[in-house]
Amino acid sequence: MAKIKICGLKRKEDIEAVNQVKPDFCGFVIEVPKSSRCVSRDQVRILVEGLQKEILPVGVFVNAPAELVAELLEEGTLSMAQLHGSEDENYIKKLRSLTDKPLIQAFSIQTAQDVERAYGSSADYILLDQGGGGTGKTFDWTLVSNRTAMTTKPFFLAGGLHAGNIERAIRELHPWAVDLSSSLEVGGVKDLGKMREAVEIVRAVSLAEEVL
Repeated sequence: MAKIKICGLKRKEDIEAVNQVKPDFCGFVIEVPKSSRCVSRDQVRILVEGLQKEILPVGVFVNAPAELVAELLEEGTLSMAQLHGSEDENYIKKLRSLTDKPLIQAFSIQTAQDVERAYGSSADYILLDQGGGGTGKTFDWTLVSNRTAMTTKPFFLAGGLHAGNIERAIRELHPWAVDLSSSLEVGGVKDLGKMREAVEIVRAVSLAEEVL
């Protein structure tokens, strides 16, 4: 059954909304100043306090000091860390020496070589993205459709996903999880109705796939 992650939470109201719709994961963009969804380490600690326990908090980092990532994981603020910058295997190795919590490494998919590079990651999960950063566009899914059928490495699918294409994404690519952010916003803030619709679609499609 595909899981769903709602990313880019930054307000108390966002936490109240995800507590209602209950995605599997929620994401926080931590100390990435160029992002409009950026929150500080202290802000994420406060936000997570109001999160229901069954929803796992994921920290999204871009070339952050490994010590910061490990600190938030080890203290229990975060359940997983998503590496969304130019972090390499040496970075992951250093982080592994500081924490044993699950890691997600994100990759911008533009060519078949990008797909192969992603599947070579030692992270626990990979995230396949369009790479433009909130553009609302998908990448060429045919680049991964054959590759993902030949591996058991779990991956998050991101980039341009919305209520109109989530079902096709799950049926064609069978991702371990789908990751949505900008498509769930109105005027730059998360919208409860859009969040609920996305979660309901993922649950319904996954249940149908499981029955088949």
